[in-house]
Amino acid sequence: MTGQDRTTGSSAPVEIDTSKPHPARMYDWFLGGKDNYPVDEAMARELLKLDARGGEMARVNRAFMHRATRRLAEDGIRQFLDIGTGIPTEPNLHQIAQAAAPDARVVYCDNDPIVLAHAEALLRSTPEGATEYIQADARKPESILEHAGKVLDFDRPIALSLVALLHFVGDEDGAYEIVHSLMERLASGSYLVLSHVARDFDPEGADTAAAMYKARGLTLQPRTREEVTRFFEGYTLMEPGVSLAAEWHPELGEPVPVTGEDPIPGWVGVARKA
Repeated sequence: MTGQDRTTGSSAPVEIDTSKPHPARMYDWFLGGKDNYPVDEAMARELLKLDARGGEMARVNRAFMHRATRRLAEDGIRQFLDIGTGIPTEPNLHQIAQAAAPDARVVYCDNDPIVLAHAEALLRSTPEGATEYIQADARKPESILEHAGKVLDFDRPIALSLVALLHFVGDEDGAYEIVHSLMERLASGSYLVLSHVARDFDPEGADTAAAMYKARGLTLQPRTREEVTRFFEGYTLMEPGVSLAAEWHPELGEPVPVTGEDPIPGWVGVARKA
């Protein structure tokens, strides 16, 4: 099968709003990227005043994504739906998946125009596999599934990757319902891969960060381990269950050095749909 690189979305010129920060661009700044703006850096630096390990948090989270993707590809998963992709930073999910399984098919989805601007140039497939990018909002799962169905076979297992996404979706916006709607359409044997900012370790700091986001018209809802576990209800969690990101199968590699002894406050998990 010939590799495919396609982009679904508007053909209008990309318009980037630099009047307020965007989570994808702040994440890029934390990772040391250059696809961000002063407004993103300014807010990221404010967040560092709450916890100076912002860059470490981003790298630990990304390393979890790499390990989980590699593990599932090696276990036979050949289809991946990554929602909340963020600005491409190599190695991207499709590069990890296709290194283990060259015929893997990957669909990315994000709602930031700057991600779209880079997706066409960076998201390149192996000849045997396929990649596609969809510009869409995670709060509209039916639209995502409709477009993803042009590349992915929903009668076969799919790994749904919601990495560092759901803490930007409040309960009032239906965070749990979104996950249910997406997983309901996936075949038996599919997986949910999720990472999420934790509230347990510093509730006061988490609330301060959420207020900073709200003041800029953004949503941030850190959740406790119990609240994150709710996303996996009805599915079988892979060991060690909902855990700290650094503790999820570290034997798969990519250790990230961190400062101090306090854990990086992020919950992760991978679960299988029966």
